[in-house]
Amino acid sequence: MHCETFSKEKPAEAGEDASDAGRARLLSVRGEPLFLADWRRAVFIHYEVPVKKLQADVPFELDLHQGKAYVTLVAFTMRGMRPFRGGRLGAWLLKPIATNDYLNVRTYVRHRGEPGIYFLTEWMNNRFSVHLGAWPFGLPYRFGFLNYWHDEDAGILKGAVGDSAHGTSFHYEAALGDSSFLPCPAGSLDEFLLERYTAFTAHRGKRRYFRIWHRPWRQQRIRVSARNNQLVADVWPWFAEATPRAGNYSPGARDVWMGRPHRIKR
Repeated sequence: MHCETFSKEKPAEAGEDASDAGRARLLSVRGEPLFLADWRRAVFIHYEVPVKKLQADVPFELDLHQGKAYVTLVAFTMRGMRPFRGGRLGAWLLKPIATNDYLNVRTYVRHRGEPGIYFLTEWMNNRFSVHLGAWPFGLPYRFGFLNYWHDEDAGILKGAVGDSAHGTSFHYEAALGDSSFLPCPAGSLDEFLLERYTAFTAHRGKRRYFRIWHRPWRQQRIRVSARNNQLVADVWPWFAEATPRAGNYSPGARDVWMGRPHRIKR
């Protein structure tokens, strides 16, 4: 397990492309990256939540946008995870966990000036991967029944996530406006919420981080209709007070670089 390596950064990375900055941070540590994968057909559903209640459950400083705290549900499929170095043999060894559907529940934090996301909960449909999530990355995986219909040609986005352990579910539906996908406008809320290249986790008192890199998200704003917030509220009760604010869709990112987990010292 590697120890933390952080550098003092500009508060908002002014004048510097977030993707380029993320790539530089990742490659600043010897031996990175660890994995490659494709993240496909991602739906982002953004909620505003109470700042004080959220901060009480997050062991990092919240990164606020105009004084507001956000939590995002991200529905996407990961395909073809394989070692960055290792060739066909490495890809074969990782085949049982190479492809998964996810529903990530994340918020936005900073640690020593570095912007990132913090994973609150993650549902996925691969039982084997669920058991591996907490070690060594500290990821809060839960098993769920995930069904996504992200049909770009028809312009229809639908999804359903069920948690049989609690008898709860979450459903969403949206429509694509057209077939154009562009980078997030500079300085926009979209950029604040999407362009993140460090992930922070906490498990059994141990805080960790890992970095990722991909080209800037090509996306479009969408209007999402979501039902049954109880899926998340059963885990985090303050989510019952969440207010939907925005949504985005991206066809995805190919050959995403995924770094190693690093311990954060107290």
